[in-house]
Amino acid sequence: MTQYLKNGLLLLVSLFFMLFGIHILITSYRLDDPFSFVISFFASNLIILISATLGLGFGIRLWRQRQDQRTGPHADSEDP
Repeated sequence: MTQYLKNGLLLLVSLFFMLFGIHILITSYRLDDPFSFVISFFASNLIILISATLGLGFGIRLWRQRQDQRTGPHADSEDP
């Protein structure tokens, strides 16, 4: 149960940072200085990529935990 809460909380945090990165990306297009635009553009893309990757990983962990709970842990790998 605590693993569900931990991974669910981490998934929500990664989704928050992904939305924050999208917000930075949108606001970077309103900047007048080209140097500031380039810096904020690449920074926002880095934030989005890292948080999306972590969110995908935490989502897969939650899905696997749910599958293990339904079928039992390691049901597909049996030792002879």
